[in-house]
Amino acid sequence: MVKMTKSKTFQAYLPNCHRTYSCIHCRAHLANHDELISKVSGDSNGLIDSVGDVNVGCGPAEERVLLTGLHAVADIYCENCKTTLGWKYEHAFESSQKYKEGKFIIELAHMIKDNGWE
Repeated sequence: MVKMTKSKTFQAYLPNCHRTYSCIHCRAHLANHDELISKVSGDSNGLIDSVGDVNVGCGPAEERVLLTGLHAVADIYCENCKTTLGWKYEHAFESSQKYKEGKFIIELAHMIKDNGWE
């Protein structure tokens, strides 16, 4: 009988990124600063165009009523330490919110600025 063990997840790094956002818990790269679309002053989240396809996993989509209306969203998490980081907008039901589809929210409480911030 062969015993199956869970393999260790290895951290990936964003290529040629001088300013990155990383997981505050394990410092895995999450997104390039150039992908940040908006951060409302005083808000606890940042809308990001892409998470760079490294160190971020995505759960199943579900419908949630958010401050801006009904959306289908999927939780995103750090592949390295499994912390839930925020969510991905899969579908917006209101036409004024369609621009968010395919974009990501990473809660600022779960990320840290790395590499070249002054």
